Amino acid sequence: MKVITDEPLPSKAKCAGSLKNVLDALYVLNGKWKLALIFSLMGSSKRFNEIQQEVTGISAKVLAKELKDLELNGFITRNVYPTTPVSIIYETTGYARTLRTVIGELSAWGQQHREKIKQSMRKQVDIAKA
Repeated sequence: MKVITDEPLPSKAKCAGSLKNVLDALYVLNGKWKLALIFSLMGSSKRFNEIQQEVTGISAKVLAKELKDLELNGFITRNVYPTTPVSIIYETTGYARTLRTVIGELSAWGQQHREKIKQSMRKQVDIAKA
């Protein structure tokens, strides 16, 4: 993870613009499931049930809603194949793949955060034992 040091603070206007950009991104990717769903589909195209099995904890109702939202915003495509029964396959678009770096950074930060929490918990246990 890149750590920024000794760089001058950005101007007030630049901060405001950056904040607006972040808020726009969060508006489109809001909720706890959208990035997880995009990440799941980046690995390979999947059917509804495969996605639900991989992204544990999401209900069918919420998954259906989130997939519709992602499709409306151009992050995934829903391909319907006229088989018996009908096959529906979801896959990411090129636009969703532009999030690869962002997801990678979030993953790295999440791992770093998990380690920090583990260290904090160890210290609390050590203090309790003393």
